[in-house]
Formats: sequence, structure tokens, C-alpha cells
Amino acid sequence: MNSEPNKSILIFLLTSIGLIAFPHGKNIPIPLFAFFYLLLSWRFIGIWKQNWLPNKLTIFVLTVCGLVLIYSQHHGFLGRDAGTRLFVTALGLKLLEIKSERELYLITYLAFIVAASQFLYEQSLLMAAYILFVCCVLLATLVCINSSKPQPFAALKTAGIILLQAIPMAVVLFILFPRIDPPKWMFFNEQHQAKAGLSDSMEPGSISDLGMSDELVFRVKFTAALPPPSQRYWRGPVLSYTDGKKWTQIKDLRFKQFLDKPVFTGSPYQYTLLMEPQNKNWVFALEMPADYALPLSQNANYQLLTSKSPDKRTEYKITSYLNYNTGFITHTEYKDSTQLPSPPSAKIKQLVKQLHGFDSTPDDFIKQLLTHFRQEDFHYTLTPPLMEENPIETFLFETRYGFCSHYAAAFVYLMRVANIPARVVTGYQGGEWNKVGNFLEIRQADAHAWAEVWLENKGWVRFDPTAAIAPERIEQNINIDQLMPGGIISFAPTGAAAQTAFNWLKQTRQLWSNIDYHWQRWVINYDNKNQSSFLSSLGITDIKAMMYWMIGSIGLLTALLSWLLLYQKQPAIDPVLRIYNRFCKKLAKRGLLKGQGEGAKDFAERIKITLPEQAASIDQITHLFITLRYGKNAGLDDFKRFKQSVEKFKISPMKK
Repeated sequence: MNSEPNKSILIFLLTSIGLIAFPHGKNIPIPLFAFFYLLLSWRFIGIWKQNWLPNKLTIFVLTVCGLVLIYSQHHGFLGRDAGTRLFVTALGLKLLEIKSERELYLITYLAFIVAASQFLYEQSLLMAAYILFVCCVLLATLVCINSSKPQPFAALKTAGIILLQAIPMAVVLFILFPRIDPPKWMFFNEQHQAKAGLSDSMEPGSISDLGMSDELVFRVKFTAALPPPSQRYWRGPVLSYTDGKKWTQIKDLRFKQFLDKPVFTGSPYQYTLLMEPQNKNWVFALEMPADYALPLSQNANYQLLTSKSPDKRTEYKITSYLNYNTGFITHTEYKDSTQLPSPPSAKIKQLVKQLHGFDSTPDDFIKQLLTHFRQEDFHYTLTPPLMEENPIETFLFETRYGFCSHYAAAFVYLMRVANIPARVVTGYQGGEWNKVGNFLEIRQADAHAWAEVWLENKGWVRFDPTAAIAPERIEQNINIDQLMPGGIISFAPTGAAAQTAFNWLKQTRQLWSNIDYHWQRWVINYDNKNQSSFLSSLGITDIKAMMYWMIGSIGLLTALLSWLLLYQKQPAIDPVLRIYNRFCKKLAKRGLLKGQGEGAKDFAERIKITLPEQAASIDQITHLFITLRYGKNAGLDDFKRFKQSVEKFKISPMKK
């Protein structure tokens, strides 16, 4: 334990530690990340230049520098981020103290902790495979430390076999070990990095910023038929208040207690929605959600919220209806949904008057306005021009180029000028169908805004002015591969070879997405609720039965693995050794036993003292055995002479 470490083991260990810390590059600040790799590089150089390694005073100064860096980057020492940074920094500093094999063990165990801490940030299948690989390398390091002649590749093979032997036990424990949700007091508040996505407010161009993002938001698996593409609206925040430029949510939603319960008609759509981690507690249900269970709840704007931590991937079962009637409107809703920041301009009033907003029914005015958008020179684009002042008026009368947020805001504003209750709804529209896994994938590029108008005897009714300008945006998915700045275009690879390659890449992507989807559902989201549901389907309904099954399964696996490890097929014995063993058995009858570890020559010298009359035969047999067993020039004649000599060797048994 106190001997100086082998250089090859040091190189192997330091390389594996470099691989372990690498994924933390996006989890810890750049100064700390650079500090760690500076220490690692310093220790690498110290393998060949030991006099370059720091003394105790220098290590103390480096330790203080590391603590200052941790505190300056996190403003504290508690929490997931601070804990990870502390372990990474401690690992780097500990590398400079390697003087014996004892330090190698401590560093290896610390490296296992740093490797496992990566799962606090990312639980993807690729990351799991990577961490499994680096843990195999670490285990191989331990194998090398305990080997008389370290051979890294042989150690890797041994470590891989050990991991394969451990997988069945790990699977049993994963499935059957009781899962208990940790109490909330065990978590410290973290300053999470902002995640891209919809906001609780909307300004001109804010949603178009997401138009080129391929980031996954959620996935949906329907139990039966899918809703048509034009009806795939995933409801998010409802924005009722505007200052003329920015649209925001109304915070006071206490009027919910006075609302009618929506009346649903038509066929229900039942589906399982898997939300990706985000920084808001929003769940984007198909409009309009009817049935759902805790931890979901619905606010007064019919938006689903979750009481679970939104920064964790979570699955929900929801039932929605496409046809619904929300009933009457409260006085508070009416006031909020007709609010204007200031009296409309003369141009705005003239447009509303021209479209008969003041002297016709709301239905007629809506038709007129949608026709106006459709027939006039309006354009749908991902890169609308900047409209800093009076964005709605500038959009309607000057630029006429806009994204869905421009059309939704302008539509709602004109409705309110005509004294018709209306509001902006944000969320997602569409989704890409994964043919391999049979589920929808909704990404940030599907972010959308539409309008909601309250109509007599109908309640809140959805109207999407974008459909009047760019129906392809609604009827067909926005595909990030078919999207270019400036608008939606149709991208088709030219040539049969290019088309085949494009289809192959798309199928590969969908296949991987399907694997990742099931990994997230059945592994990452295997919490106490899912465990209870799964085990109940197997007839395991209580904790007592679960423990019996777990103990029994572990016992069975232990017995099976022990049998596989202990039962070894007897290797074929060397013919020379077999004949020599026959010679030893003849001597054993006389009480002359070959000692364990005793060489053939030493054994011969000892038995010749007891059998001096057989000395010549013993010398001949021993000489031939050594020649055949260890010599390089032994031939078939030597083997025949050796066999004949043993057969002719006679000895009287020991007298009792």
C-alpha cells in the first residue's frame, strides 16, 4: 500500500480521470474547469519530472485558490452545483499528492463519485453509456493496482467481465428495490441555467426566435387515432394584458371559482405526454384538456400546471376534446379581454370600420378580418423587420411581414377595438410524427401563438390568423430541416441518391429518438408510482411481496453466478505432467510425498536419500521430465524414453 505507484498505472488512471471530468465542462464554470485540467496536466508531467511536483506549501496555496474559485463562481458551498465543483476541484488537488498506492485507491473512489455526479445533470442514454465506459476504465485501474504485472488491456477485459456479471443484479435491484421520493428539504435551491422556450410574455418577434430551434419540448403517444394536423394545438400561457407592445399574463385569476365547467362533445383523445425538463411549471396539453390527475391542475385560463419540479422529465396521462364550450364570461374576464393601453389611432378605427367591426356581428367581423389578411399583401416570415414603436400599427399598415405572434397580437387588438373580448394564447402547434415509435415530437420550432375570442353561446373559440396567411404552417409541420430564415420553404433533395440518403438519415434519427423515448419512460422516469404500477401488473402488490421477490431473485442470481464462477471445466493435463504424476503416485505408496511448491530436482534429491538403490532411475526420470517440460530441444524420442522409464520404475510399498 505504501510502495511507489507504477508509471503505467498512473498514466492509465490520469487518462481515465480526464475522461471522467470532460462531460462536466458544461456543468461547471470555465475557470474551475481550466483549473482542474491544469492540475491534471501538472500531474501528468510529474510522472516523468517528479521534481516538478509541488511541495506541501504550494498544494496549500492551490487548495485556497480552488476554494476561492468555487465560492466566487457559486457564492456558497451548498447545493448540487457547489458540491460537484467541490468534488472536481478536490479530485484535481488530490492528484498532486500521489506518493503511494494508498493514494491511488482514494483517488479512484473519488473519481467514481465525480463520474456519478454527471447523472445529476444529464440522464441520456449516450451519457449513461459514456459513464459506464469510464467506470469500466476506473475498475480496470483497480485491477492494475492489484496486479503484479499491470497490463491495461487485460485489465480492461477483466473489468468488462466484472461489469457484465454485475448487470443482472443491478437490473433486479433497479426493478424491485423500493423507490422513495426524497423529502423536499433535502434539496437546496439552485440557480438553474435559463432554458430556451416560451415565456409568460410576448413581444414582436419573441416567438420567431424559437423558429430555428430543434430543441425537444415534449413527446406525445396517443392510445388511438391522432387528431388532424390542423387541430394539434398544445395550449400554454394565455396573455390578456398589453401595453401596446408587450403581452403578458394576468396574475390575478381568482375568478376561476365563478367559471362554468366546459362542456365537451365529440370523441376524446387519450394520450401520454412526456415533458422535457424546463424552468416553468407548464404542461402543454392538447386543446382542450378534460381529464387529468395530480400533480396536474388547471388555472382559470384552462392552462395545465404541475406541482412537480419542472426541471425533471415527467410523464402525464391526459384526455382532451377538440370540441368544447367554455360557457359564459365573467365581468373580470370581460374587462381583462377588452383592455387597451390607450385609445386606438384613427387608422386603426378606420380599418375596423372598413371591416364592419362596429356594425356587424362578431362572427362577420372575424370573417372579414381573416379575409383581409388573406387577400391583402401580408406575408409570413421567420425574420420580420423590427417594429420598435407602435408595432401593431406598423405591422398592419407598413411592413405587413410578420410571424405568428404579429398576426395573433394584431388580430386580438382589432377585436378589442371592436369591443369583442379576445386574448392571445401561446403554446405549440403541430409536431413531427415518429413512424418508428408511433409518437409525436414537439420541438421549439413548433412554438406558436393564436387568438381566442369569446362568442355568445360558444364560449372561448380559437381563431388562428396564421392559417389565413400560411396554411402550410398549420396543415403541415414545420420541419427544421425544411426551414430557412425568411419564411417556410419546401426542401426536397435532388436526385435519387440524395433522396435515399435523406430518408435514411431521417429514419436513423427517428429510430434513435424512439430508443431515447423508451429509455426516458422506462428507466429515467421509473419512480415509485411507475414502479407500483409495473409490479402490480406482475402480481406484486405490497412491500412485503416486493422484498420477498427481491431477496429471492438476488439469492437465485448469486447462486447461479457462483456456480458459473466456481465451476470450471478441468483443463486438459499435459501428457508429460500426467506421466510425471504417475511417477509421484508410485512414490506416494512408499510415503514419499512431493511437497507443495517443491521443485522436481529438489524432490529427486530428497527421495534418493530414502531410495539410494533407485537413484539412477530417479535421476533419469527427473532429467527427462525437466527437459520435456521446460527444455526447448526435446523430441519424440525423449518422450518415449520418459514414458518407458516411469513404467519400468518399481518400488515396494511402505510396510505397515
